Amino acid sequence: MKYLSLLTIVNPELNRQTRPDHLHYISELYKQGKVFMAGPYGDGSGGAVIYECTTAQEAEELAHLDPAVSSGARTVKVHPWNPLELPVPSV
Repeated sequence: MKYLSLLTIVNPELNRQTRPDHLHYISELYKQGKVFMAGPYGDGSGGAVIYECTTAQEAEELAHLDPAVSSGARTVKVHPWNPLELPVPSV
């Protein structure tokens, strides 16, 4: 199941310091098949990570272990996510 993790920057200076560790963390999880996709918001206020996990608890744990979150640079909210298969057939 996929889980959408919404990250909001709350401490810009700390975010700059932890960004390399954050990128390394999500890259390693991607290699393990635990991250489906990730990227920053266009306005620079944070970003999103889509986790591929078997449970919501696992997704929450991975999101909170992210150095950007555990350092206090960002807050996180995790939601179960069911992507649509597009195009959606006509009714």
